[in-house]
Formats: sequence, structure tokens, C-alpha cells
Amino acid sequence: MEQEHLYVDVASRIESLIEKGTLKIGDRLLSVRMLSKEQGISLSTAFQAYYHLESKGLIEARPQSGYYVKFSPRNNFSVPTSGSPVDEAVPVSLDEMISSVYYDLRSTKITSFSLSAPDASLLPAAKINKSVMHALRSAPDHCLGYEHIQGNELLRKQIARLSFNWGGSLSEEDVIVTAGCMEALSFCLQAVTQPGDAIAIECPTFYGIFRVMQSLGLKVVEIPTDPETGIDLHYLEKVIPKFKIKACLVVGNFNNPLGSCMPDDRKQHLVEMLAKREIPLIEDDIYGEMYFGKSRPRTCKSFDKKGLVLHCGSFSKSLAPGYRIGWAVPGKFKDKVIGLKRMHNVATNTLAQAAIAHFLQNGRYELHLRNLRKALHTQCLRYMQAITEYFPVDLKITQPKGGFVLWVEMNKKANGYKLHKRALKANIGIAPGQIFSSTGQFHNYFRLSYGAPWSDKVDRGLKTLGDLVRGS
Repeated sequence: MEQEHLYVDVASRIESLIEKGTLKIGDRLLSVRMLSKEQGISLSTAFQAYYHLESKGLIEARPQSGYYVKFSPRNNFSVPTSGSPVDEAVPVSLDEMISSVYYDLRSTKITSFSLSAPDASLLPAAKINKSVMHALRSAPDHCLGYEHIQGNELLRKQIARLSFNWGGSLSEEDVIVTAGCMEALSFCLQAVTQPGDAIAIECPTFYGIFRVMQSLGLKVVEIPTDPETGIDLHYLEKVIPKFKIKACLVVGNFNNPLGSCMPDDRKQHLVEMLAKREIPLIEDDIYGEMYFGKSRPRTCKSFDKKGLVLHCGSFSKSLAPGYRIGWAVPGKFKDKVIGLKRMHNVATNTLAQAAIAHFLQNGRYELHLRNLRKALHTQCLRYMQAITEYFPVDLKITQPKGGFVLWVEMNKKANGYKLHKRALKANIGIAPGQIFSSTGQFHNYFRLSYGAPWSDKVDRGLKTLGDLVRGS
């Protein structure tokens, strides 16, 4: 474990020099022997550090020559521009376009860059299966009966324990288990709104949120959101009285589709600003554990003093998408959310809850997360490297510090939905920018997921997509 930490530490310091531009593309690195001598580490550790950087696509080995800086995400692309302010609160309808994009999620013919989720190969299937068998054997009723309406007690304890990582201090009584994060968001929205109410959301935002809003008869007010700093707090404050905003919904950590992570001080500002007006804040933190840095970003919930932040999360992006296990921490609205759950589904899948609870209890989750974060960071860099090689130079692209997605801005004449249609004919799936706004913005954008590990198929798909973008 010490040796592992050592090579990762050395690799991280070299990576930092590359990101800062101190080491530039084409620069030769120290030989393995010199790195070993200079850092006081073994030859094996030095080689592991270089191998780690090579797997991320940051450096390359040249025969009889040594290691060289291959790629840096720092200066290759500009950051995409933010969305435009809106003049009205609008109802939502994007069904036809969304159905076109996600018509066949399981097709093996498609090289899919449209799903913001980890590839199945990155998930701990064998260990999860062991936890499933343990749950079946140990439960008195073999997990055939209804679970407690708030959810499996052990699972709620484990979720509460996880809150320590983001600055929370929850108990199991604060947590309500749901069928995925979307159900948690739906219950929380219903708990604090009435049909016809105006809800402030980020722009762009995940299309699934629009569908929830539509089903509840809510209107959305899209707030411009910066790819690096998150939702525009000044603009939000200005439109609250104008549109009589009843609630706000944000994805503060690694927003989908931007990949942005709102700085912690801005999260605190947002919470305090809304609390002064007694406006509930619904926080979708489904991507919070997918960070590439050294520590997990805090949540809006960690700054909540009035119980007005309704925190939602899920294991769908980190562990088992098909199990559909999420949760809500609804603060002062807990009783309302429980009432809504009782009315809609009584209880969440008993077996899935028990299996995940056992998996977490045995300390397997954090180890899995460490491996998943490494894999996603590597994939992110490899995809960006390929985009550098295959796509037009006038492209603008985000540089996420976590999550699953890249947000790409093409030239003004390009059309993301038309690109999606052409890409689909070439068996490539992308998510056009239009589905991330209720007002038709982002016509020349698309979202690209790097959830699939690097492969020849991925490489060919990106090369083909680059050719299609050039022709846009």
C-alpha cells in the first residue's frame, strides 16, 4: 500500500507540472534511472509512475529515447460559452427528440457516447453478486417481503456514514431510500411545489429533469451556468422575484452535461441566498463521488442550517445502475416525502437494498470508488487526446474534474441534432445540445460521455465522429 501511494504521488506531481504548462508537449522527461535517483525511490516505483501517466495518455515511451510529454488538456481548446438569459418561465416538451436519442440503449451495434454512466466492465459484478447471495441467505424472509418505508436500516446507516465525506453529519433517520435518483428528485419537487409553479434550474441541464418537471406541470426558469463555476448566482438572485421562484434545483458537483463543479464557497452563497427567502433547494448529487482530485467536493446540504436543502443521490452512477437504488435527505420536508412514497410505491426493492447495504458494510465500496475514479480520469484524458487529434481546432470543450461527460461547442453553423442523426447512421450515439434546454438553446453543442474504457472501437468511433463534425 505504501509503494502504491508513493508511485501515485510521484505521478501526480508530474501530472501537475504538465497541467500547469511547466512541462510542455514534446518535452523529454527524466529517465527511469534518473527519476529513481532524484526522488529517492526504487526503479520499480519510478517505472510504475511513468506507466501510470502513460495509461492516462499524458506521456509516451519512445524506443531508445525515453519518455516524453504527449498530451496536456490545458491549452488545446477554449471553454464553451454559457447559455443565454431567459425572458419567461416556460413549460417543457422535448419527448420526440429525447426518444430519438435514446431509442435503443442496449444495442451492441452502437458505439455509444450518449450515456453518462460507467461501462459494465468498470462495475464490481462478482462482489455485488456475493452480496446478493448473502442477502438472500441471511434475510429471514429471503428478501421476499416489503422493506421499511424509509428503506433498509443498515443501508440508511451506510448512506449516513458516507455523508461524512462531503461535510455532512446525518443519521439513518434523515435518509429515505428511493428507486433511483430521479424518483428522489420527483418526490422532493412534489413536496415543495404545486402545478404551475416556476422552478429555477441550471442551463444547460440534464434532460431527465425536464421530464420530471413536465410530468408535475411545473414551469422552468433556466439560469445561465458557467462550465467552470456553475450557476450564475447574481442572475438567479435577480429573477427570483420576477418569476416568483418557488424552488431551485441544481447539480452542483460535476453537472450533466457541463461537467462543472461549483466551488464550495459559491455553494454556501447559494444556500444562504435561498434560505433568506425561505426557498427550498433541491440538490442532485448523483455525480459527487466521481471526482478526480484528492478530496470529494462538499455538497450544498453541508451548508444547510434551516432544513431547506433536499439532498438526493444514488448508486446508479457508481455501483449498480440496474438496481435503481437512490435516496433523499429532505430536511424539514421529510414527512411530506415519506407520504408521497407511501402513496406511489410503498417500498423500494428489498433485495437490491440488502445487497448494497452488505457491499458497503464490508468496506468494498470505497476501494471500488478509488478504482473507478482512476479509470474515469484516465478515460477522460484519452478521449480528450483523441478529440485533439481528430476534431476541428475551432472546437470548444470543457475540462471536467470529475463525472462522465464532455460538453462540446461546435461552430455556429453546426447543428447538434443533425449531427446526432448522421452519427447514428454510422452506428455512433451522441447527445445533441438541444435536449439540455427547454428553450431550444445549444443547437451547435453536443455531449460526449467517456464512460466506456478506451478501445479500438472507441478510437474508431471518435475518429468517425471527428470527420462528421468537420463536415458540419
